[in-house]
Amino acid sequence: MSQQTWTDVDAYFCERLVETDSALEQALRDSDAAGLPPHNVAPNQGKFLHLLVQMQGAKTILEFGTLGGYSTIWLARALPEGGRVVTLEANAAHAEVARRNIQRAGLAQRVDIRIGKAVDTLPLLEQQGIAPFDFIFIDADKPSNPLYLEWSLRLARPGTVIIGDNVVRNGAVSDAASTDPNVIGVRSFFDLMSGHSRLSATALQTVGSKGYDGFSMAIVTS
Repeated sequence: MSQQTWTDVDAYFCERLVETDSALEQALRDSDAAGLPPHNVAPNQGKFLHLLVQMQGAKTILEFGTLGGYSTIWLARALPEGGRVVTLEANAAHAEVARRNIQRAGLAQRVDIRIGKAVDTLPLLEQQGIAPFDFIFIDADKPSNPLYLEWSLRLARPGTVIIGDNVVRNGAVSDAASTDPNVIGVRSFFDLMSGHSRLSATALQTVGSKGYDGFSMAIVTS
C-alpha cells in the first residue's frame, strides 16, 4: 500500500463523515501561512478526538501542544456549556496564531491558552486548583512525554482519559537501539505507562494522510 492510497482513503472518510467549516479550514491555512510546522492532526483524527471527549462526557480538558489551535477547536467544540480547555504552548508566536483561530471559531470563552514551557506552567495549574481534568491530550515535544505523563497523573482523577499522539514514529518506536530523542522519549513514555499502577493503557497504529503513526490511550484507574 502506498502513501497515496492512505491519503485517498482518509479523503474519502473525511468527505463522508467529517463535517468541516470555514473556521477549521482557515485555521489550517493561517497556520501554514504563519510558517507553523505541519503537525496538525488530520480532520478525521480531529473528529476522533471530538467523539472521544463526547463519549466520556468530559467537561475539562488539558492539551499539551496548542500549535495553531486546530486540535484545540475540535476538542473545545465537544464540550458542554461551561466546559473548558486549558492548552499549553511553549512558542508565543504559535500561541498567537492559535488565539486568532480559536477566536474566529467562537471558542475564546472555552479555551485558556497558557504560554511558556510546560515545566513552568504546569505547577501554576496545580497551584490554581484547576485540576482534575477529565480528558488529557499529549501532542507536544516527544522527549518530554514522560514528564507530561507524570504531570497528567498529578492533574487527573480516576476515570481521566489520556491520549498520546505520534507514538509510532514511522515504526521506529520498536527500535530499542534508536538514538533519536523523539523515539527515546516515546519509549520512556510507554515504559512509564506499562509499569504504572494507576493506568490501564493500549496503543494503536494508524495509516492515513499523516503517514504511518499512531495513538496511545490510557485511563486513570485510581
